[in-house]
Amino acid sequence: MSPNVTTESFEAILASIATRLLGQPIEFFDGSIDDILIDLVRFLDVERAIFAEVSPVDGVFRSTHAVAIPGVAPFPIGTSGADAAPWINSQLTEKRVPVIVSSESDLPPEAALDAQTFRAFDVKSVALFPIVAGDRVLGGLSFGTTRRERPWPQSTIDRLHLIAEVFAGALLRRDHEHRLRASLAEVESLRERLQTENEYLRQGSMAGEVFEGLIGESAALRNVIFQAEQVAPTDSAVLLLGETGTGKELIAKAIHARSGRRDRTLVKVNCAALPPTLIESELFGHEKGAFTGAVSRKIGRFELADRSTLFLDEVGELPLALQAKLLRVLQEGEFERVGSSATLRVNVRLIAASNSDLAAAAREGSFRADLYYRLRVFPVELPPLRARKDDIPALVWHFLAEFGATLRRKIERVQPATMDRLIAYDWPGNIRELRNVLERAVILSPGPTLFLEELGEIGRGQGTATADAGGVRRLQDVEREHILRALESCDWRVRGKDNAASRLGLNASTLYSRMKKLGIRRKRRG
Repeated sequence: MSPNVTTESFEAILASIATRLLGQPIEFFDGSIDDILIDLVRFLDVERAIFAEVSPVDGVFRSTHAVAIPGVAPFPIGTSGADAAPWINSQLTEKRVPVIVSSESDLPPEAALDAQTFRAFDVKSVALFPIVAGDRVLGGLSFGTTRRERPWPQSTIDRLHLIAEVFAGALLRRDHEHRLRASLAEVESLRERLQTENEYLRQGSMAGEVFEGLIGESAALRNVIFQAEQVAPTDSAVLLLGETGTGKELIAKAIHARSGRRDRTLVKVNCAALPPTLIESELFGHEKGAFTGAVSRKIGRFELADRSTLFLDEVGELPLALQAKLLRVLQEGEFERVGSSATLRVNVRLIAASNSDLAAAAREGSFRADLYYRLRVFPVELPPLRARKDDIPALVWHFLAEFGATLRRKIERVQPATMDRLIAYDWPGNIRELRNVLERAVILSPGPTLFLEELGEIGRGQGTATADAGGVRRLQDVEREHILRALESCDWRVRGKDNAASRLGLNASTLYSRMKKLGIRRKRRG
């Protein structure tokens, strides 16, 4: 690496690579590889770079992209690692470890064929990294010199490890997109037959398809389920994104239940529910006497999650100082309890979730960019309920069955007009709000037919933001009135006991945001 390379310059190129690999349609994937390799050649001050993929047929590396500086011949495309460098190929595919060679003399005796290839292609030094996702080797990255021998400092090796992880996430995403498109084509061909069986399917599975508590059959939900099934067997970090109430915790539980760590307890932490002064102790634990009130030693959540999965909900709420400590645990698996100098090691698979725009926060500096890209190895975007309205009837019947058992009030009929209002509403609190509204409706229903009291006005808005000629009120006005009633009934408590946010089925931060948008402020008394 060039001696002038800084942490900031590395984070900049890492962000650029992640954006090109993870933020663009898969049609641009292959075209981005060469540009990325050229950038890395300049960044590392080397002469060649190669990207190879492992064949699913014979498990052998084959180069698919190769670049070199002017005056240096690039490595031939399509070259088999098993033929050109069998010893190196075995290290990458079988042992899954990097191969760092500062000079040809570093090669062991059993790498005689590899040494011949070095001489044939004027290789002086090389660093090769496997691209690994879980128990699968997907490909490899190689960087080399042809004009001089050079060392590979540990700091450079660590950074190239991180770049290989970004490539792993991109390859998983590409494979997922290919499979998803094939699945959608198959679904389309079966649509006509499924329509004729619609009534049978509704009776046979009244609550819809259930996947660890996720209910529905919409394409948006199936996409999420497919991604969860693909990443679950790996140990890759997962970042769940979406509005509050969309089921991020349910997806985290499903991923853990389908992983190799399922025999151990999933450990959960809601970062937004803890004051900043307690989050560090909650995550990493503390020693007796570490601070006022620390009357005994406490085991943190990371220790509890050793060899299991840790779910960090609302990870965007973590203070910057703790973000650095979290990054260290992810990179090195090491941390210290508060008040202790003893270093502890853990093996934790992390699933993080956020309803905020972490990418924007990373750009603004309120969330560490390097931590963001560590977490975003495999992002999963959960759709809001308004994007999967086809699932609302199944959800309604599921919750009605649940409340029929817990409240002992059986609802047997939902009038079409009532269901239409439920479907038309945009559900800013998503499934959590739907559940709360239905629970209240079941309690207020005098008989076996569902009666909606509070949703009547909201449902007539039909998701629009303007009034029509018939005098229908604007949705934002109705929503403002709905929030005001909830606030007044709770004496304007947004957090704490019997608060308005929980009554509305919203996260407190979401309710504050909506109050600001709608201009809702408590009038001063007197």
